[in-house]
Amino acid sequence: MHFDNFVLTRGGGDLATGVALRLHRSGIKTLITELAQPLAVRRAVAFSEAVYEGSQIVEGVVARLVEAGQLELWKDADAIPVVVDPDAILLSRFRFPVVVDARMLKTHPKPIPVSVPLHIGLGPGFRAGRDCHVVIETHRSHTLGRVFREGTTQSDSGQPEGDPRRVLRAPIGGILESKKQIGEQCDEGEIVAVINETHPVLSPFRGVLRGLIRDGMHVTKGLKIGDVDARNDPRACFLVSDKSLAIGGGVLEAILSVPEARRGLYI
Repeated sequence: MHFDNFVLTRGGGDLATGVALRLHRSGIKTLITELAQPLAVRRAVAFSEAVYEGSQIVEGVVARLVEAGQLELWKDADAIPVVVDPDAILLSRFRFPVVVDARMLKTHPKPIPVSVPLHIGLGPGFRAGRDCHVVIETHRSHTLGRVFREGTTQSDSGQPEGDPRRVLRAPIGGILESKKQIGEQCDEGEIVAVINETHPVLSPFRGVLRGLIRDGMHVTKGLKIGDVDARNDPRACFLVSDKSLAIGGGVLEAILSVPEARRGLYI
């Protein structure tokens, strides 16, 4: 069977969702593969939430969880199908003209099991011509969203962009219990979540809770579990970021610049 007019996007986090949203709005069909238990922080703008909820709406676009055996029924649907397939087994079952690896692993990726006309990698870990055909810059800078046809993007600094205090990390491993909802105001020092009922996670400053891992999830020590935005605008918590859309624009440019990929997608 063929999905020869679909882009397969690996990952459904906030950056991957920006890519899928931009492609979908441009008339390009997209299928998302995800983990069985995604750990997206910006859940309000992550299609990966469909794995838990059955469906997820981001800026008016619907994604729905679909079993791999039912994919043929979704080929003509308007919703974006999300399939639990962390190892990209679908690539061995169906033919896709374009694969976008948007998992943001930031490490050297395992090769995909088949050859495709266009394989796009996002950010650090990918080298164009070795791991994929092109790489898209994901670091906020004058190169954000640019398409690299050889070499690599900027390396991973290991530090969050902007004020590093905004990123909330688990102080210990255990079960997360949320005390705040995404979009809520937080005062400096206010409890945002608790791990194992004993270790509180505090807001570093006054702002809005931009993202938080799902309540009841098991987290590991040091894992990014939340994000506080000092700009204090709750509306921004429910909009795909400018960064995500810029990266999505780079993916769209890469697709349109490869005739074989364009033809495969019926563009």
